[in-house]
Amino acid sequence: MIFENYVRRHERHIKDFLNLTGYDYRHWTRPVMYEKCFEKIQSMGPGTMDALEISAGEYWRRIPFRSYMEANYPKFDITEDKLERQFDIIIADQVFEHVLRPYRAAKNVYEMLKPGGYFVITTPFLIRVHDIPYDCTRWTETGIRYFLNECGFDLKQIETGSWGNRRCVKANLKHWARRGWFGSLKNERNYPVVVWAFARK
Repeated sequence: MIFENYVRRHERHIKDFLNLTGYDYRHWTRPVMYEKCFEKIQSMGPGTMDALEISAGEYWRRIPFRSYMEANYPKFDITEDKLERQFDIIIADQVFEHVLRPYRAAKNVYEMLKPGGYFVITTPFLIRVHDIPYDCTRWTETGIRYFLNECGFDLKQIETGSWGNRRCVKANLKHWARRGWFGSLKNERNYPVVVWAFARK
């Protein structure tokens, strides 16, 4: 407990030191997902886009959007709350598995998108239950495509991806595994730990 408290207080310094040594402190489940999603967004010209993130993570705000706004779930309850303005891109990173009514939430996202806007959703798949405050749903690539279609998005305008491997799945059964020095990024499609989609309105 004393060690865990020390790590929490000095996490930024510890991460900086580990980065210097080549240690990847990120969750092992996410490096490929972020790389693929960021490449896609970069190709879309983020400097022309107004962005809303309903997950408020540390990575997305680094993208040079024209404007960037956070509405943090669960304080901002996407199943009940809608903002009056519309956005070019709405990001939900590791949120929708926690939402009790995901269909209602995705329909609210759809309404907050400008015509031609994008919904970027990332969710875990082969990963242990983590109640924040709930843990409800998992989707495969096929599942998330048809889920988004039922919420109003055109099936032809939905692009999906996934990443995972057996070693990563096994490591995350014990604790939230960091990639470290040796975490393989080889993709074994039958063992996805994370799934993502870009759905265009």
